[in-house]
Amino acid sequence: MKVKQTAGRDQLGDFAPQFAQLNDDILFGEVWSGNGLSLKLRSILTVTVLVSKGLIDNSFQFHIENAKKNGVTKREMADILTHVAFYAGWPNAWAAFRAAVEVYKDDPGADGGMFGLGQSNDAYARYFIGNSYLNPLTDPEETIFLANVTFEPGCRNNWHIHHAAKGGGQILLCTDGRGWYQEWGKDARELHPGDVVYIPAEVKHWHGAAKDSWFSHIAFEAPGEDCFNEWREPVDDAQYGKLA
Repeated sequence: MKVKQTAGRDQLGDFAPQFAQLNDDILFGEVWSGNGLSLKLRSILTVTVLVSKGLIDNSFQFHIENAKKNGVTKREMADILTHVAFYAGWPNAWAAFRAAVEVYKDDPGADGGMFGLGQSNDAYARYFIGNSYLNPLTDPEETIFLANVTFEPGCRNNWHIHHAAKGGGQILLCTDGRGWYQEWGKDARELHPGDVVYIPAEVKHWHGAAKDSWFSHIAFEAPGEDCFNEWREPVDDAQYGKLA
């Protein structure tokens, strides 16, 4: 994804046009848009280096905001700054935390809502666009497995099908934020806390967060025989982008 920056030309275009061009086109153009690292990892590296050098100024605030936009969650930012504190110095970390708290203060739903965020959903990450988190609520060895699933803004799972020879399917209890559910060939349904979604077996579908909101739901598999999931293609970016 190409990063567009105009701060150099906006602030220094007349005074230092060469510096402005290097800032906007090279640093925030070619370097930030390189293919080797994700934007999220570049943001983490940038924040870490700035904290290490004690450069906690207006530009640092921008990089914290950019990190949030690039998918660094509130919990991840707290962990990053705590880790860096032991290498870059406690006062530097305190200053960085003040900026981070300000940026992330209006980030409802980032804590997973009433049932908690849990851990990064790494086992199924290949079936998701964006980051998701899983907080198991019951032990599947003892009863029906319930889990709180949290999607960061813009995150959604791939199209998939819950197969079953008899019964089966899935039920979603929406608990926090705003999201979407869509069945193949039908319009997407907007989801809010309190909504319940029953997904019959053999129905191709996807679900996830809205572009501008975290979203959490409790998911559990309806009892059935010979149940298994089939993961299909990702949700098309253009199709998802049309949702409000």
